Amino acid sequence: MAADERDTLIEFPCDFGIKAMGESSDSFDVLVVSIIRKHVETIHEAAVSTKQSSGGKYTSVTVTVHVDSQVQLDTIYRELSSHELIKYVL
Repeated sequence: MAADERDTLIEFPCDFGIKAMGESSDSFDVLVVSIIRKHVETIHEAAVSTKQSSGGKYTSVTVTVHVDSQVQLDTIYRELSSHELIKYVL
C-alpha cells in the first residue's frame, strides 16, 4: 500500500491546523510560516495565530492551511520537527 493510500481519519483535501512550539523570539512565527509556505500554495494572514506561555518563555504558532493529502501533511510535520528551534509540533 502506498503512503498516500493508508487509512486515515482525515478526509482530503481539507483545512488543517498545524501547531508548532518553541522558545519565544521576534521571528519564531516567521520561521514556522516560512517552513509551511514551502509546502502549501497560500497562507492567509488570518490563518496564523500566536500565543505565548504564561511565563513568556515559549510561543506557540498555529497555522491553518489547505492540504491535499496525507503525504503533504507528513512532509510539513517532518520539516517542522527537524528544525532545531522548534520543540514540539502538534
